[in-house]
Amino acid sequence: MADETITATPADVTDASGSVTEATIGEGASEAAAAVPASHHAVAQERESGKVKVGRVVSNKMNKTIVVAVEHLKKHRIYKKTIRLTRKFKAHDERNEAHIGDIVRIEESRPISKEKTWKLTAILQKTNEA
Repeated sequence: MADETITATPADVTDASGSVTEATIGEGASEAAAAVPASHHAVAQERESGKVKVGRVVSNKMNKTIVVAVEHLKKHRIYKKTIRLTRKFKAHDERNEAHIGDIVRIEESRPISKEKTWKLTAILQKTNEA
């Protein structure tokens, strides 16, 4: 039984150059992990952070949730006039620290609720609370 080795299918293991090689199950996992360059690990970590948007808080009435309006400019395809488009995102505010009018940075995250897939990462500018 010690002499028997189970070979993986050729599609399971690739070397650093991208060519397909055959390997045993025990070797295949370690070779496959070693074959991935370090630059791919860095790209995977960058992807974890997801998309980032900057906008203005328009509502903070919900507990641990803010509504952020993100504006961007777009030219009309026929008339070439610049149009201001606004989109609202619900974001998770764990400490209820953002207030209406604050400029905040939000980051895409896993779904927290039905409509909330963003989280507050930083308050860039506070409003005057006088």
